[in-house]
Amino acid sequence: MPDQVTPETAAASGAADPELLSDLRALAADSAAEARTYLATVSDIASGANPAAALPLGLLALSQVLVMGARLGAIEDIVPEDRFEVDPGPDVELDPLRENLSNLLEGLDDYADVVDPVTEPQLTTGSLSNDLTVVASALAHGLRHHEEGRILEALWWWQFSYLSDWGERAASALRVLQALLAHIRLDADADAVAEAEFDALHP
Repeated sequence: MPDQVTPETAAASGAADPELLSDLRALAADSAAEARTYLATVSDIASGANPAAALPLGLLALSQVLVMGARLGAIEDIVPEDRFEVDPGPDVELDPLRENLSNLLEGLDDYADVVDPVTEPQLTTGSLSNDLTVVASALAHGLRHHEEGRILEALWWWQFSYLSDWGERAASALRVLQALLAHIRLDADADAVAEAEFDALHP
């Protein structure tokens, strides 16, 4: 089992403590910035203001936030100061976000998935709108801890929920968005592509 980072263990190693706590604060600040960027991007996508950019923006948003998750997943287990998670109050209502994404992605939303590629490879179905919203919900929950000064609790939540839930959903959605973009760009009619290239080179 990996070592656990708590305020007590961070305070027990003398000169290394300030550096460790500084590193955790920096990681929390970076993670909070990534969470805000993801939430803003997904909200923009769901607004439908630029539907042509929905797939590439979704791909970028998921790719960036998965880097955040990978950093959290790769470090030692983080344990918050309190034994039980502090209740930050009611979660942000995200059903409208899910519904708007579902409407925007109509015809592309559902996809084939597996329960667990390691232990339960049975075929099931996934939903891009649900995946994007699950990630948003987890990030927003941790962000509330961070904004209220509970840095370790925010890191713990983001790390735990990445490993248990949103990391899997983000990775699945990323794979689907990449496949959709590949089909859109590579399955085009060859004559249409050649004509477009000719027009671009001979304005």
